Amino acid sequence: MNIPFNKPFIIEKEFEYIQNAIDRGELKGDGFYTKKCHEFLEQKLGTKKALLTHSCTAALEMSAILLDLKQGDEVILPSYTFVSTANAFALRGATPVFVEIKPDTLNIDENLIEQAITDKTKAICIVHYAGVACEMDKIMDIAQRHNLAVIEDAAQALGSFYKGHALGTIGDMGCFSFHETKNIISGEGGALTINNDKYIVRAEIIREKGTNRSQFFRGEVDKYTWVDLGSSFLPSDIIAAFLYSQLENIDKINQKRLDVWQKYDEFFKEFEAKGLVKRPFIPKNCQHNAHMYYVLFNDLKARTNFISHMKENGINPVFHYIPLHSSVMGLKIGKIATDMSITDMISDSLVRLPLYFGLNDSELDYIQSTIASYFEHVYEQIK
Repeated sequence: MNIPFNKPFIIEKEFEYIQNAIDRGELKGDGFYTKKCHEFLEQKLGTKKALLTHSCTAALEMSAILLDLKQGDEVILPSYTFVSTANAFALRGATPVFVEIKPDTLNIDENLIEQAITDKTKAICIVHYAGVACEMDKIMDIAQRHNLAVIEDAAQALGSFYKGHALGTIGDMGCFSFHETKNIISGEGGALTINNDKYIVRAEIIREKGTNRSQFFRGEVDKYTWVDLGSSFLPSDIIAAFLYSQLENIDKINQKRLDVWQKYDEFFKEFEAKGLVKRPFIPKNCQHNAHMYYVLFNDLKARTNFISHMKENGINPVFHYIPLHSSVMGLKIGKIATDMSITDMISDSLVRLPLYFGLNDSELDYIQSTIASYFEHVYEQIK
């Protein structure tokens, strides 16, 4: 049996909607299905404005332009994240300021943010790791007291909530991914949600190459021209057509993932009790979307041995981020604001298990039996 870490999937009407987009003769950005996706996200999430982009990276880059970042400005963010979180702000000349994560949720430690703030700080970019919410009440309080913008990197968090509020709708802006490894996919793709009125009009302009084209098509101006910085952040309507079918089935998709996630969690209880791994922690005020199931091993050697064993048996678990603060570019242009020992430890010990919509019961049973046989051998050795 061969079980990949992830497998892209078709849920219902993707091909039908793509054909319809072709029949409409509207393949460019901001076509019929793009607008349908915008409407869906705005209604589902309760955000003021949703704009599809060609990636979450693009959404993050748009947020950096909207903040008017310049050389010397600083943006606070975790080091345990994908490179795009830092790159988006670094491209505008800002310095990524790295703050430690919490050992339970692996999200940025909200209690350490304030000590990283200087007179150069312009924003806080938090990451909802594995679709589990950061402690947004405290983060928003800090931001308001220091007059800072908050960007939610919600790449992994579509369909997750914090105290009943959809992630990506609490900060000034939220950035989502529809990459093929995410819950809702379109191959490549993303979205920017805007929750602060002052950014809405300019976001449309930035997304349309710095022109007021959107206002022109709404009849608000009699011609459109170059009025601001911008780039081409629009996806094709073919991408949007595929995505719309997925969005229509978001509850079904996330529930299937939650079912698998729960089976993993129940399975690993025994091995956590034996001190072999630690399971994910979900705070009571958070509703997650089962984006990922991971476990934490005791050290790098234990993780390496586990991954090797699984791959030998046709199963492909993977580790995750190499911390940005210790990367080549992080060392060159970043700033470390706190101790990073937890980040380093998590990077060496975390393993993500296969979790995708098409994962069936027989595959899951095989994964679990392979893990069980491995841990039984390990436990006998350490007893």
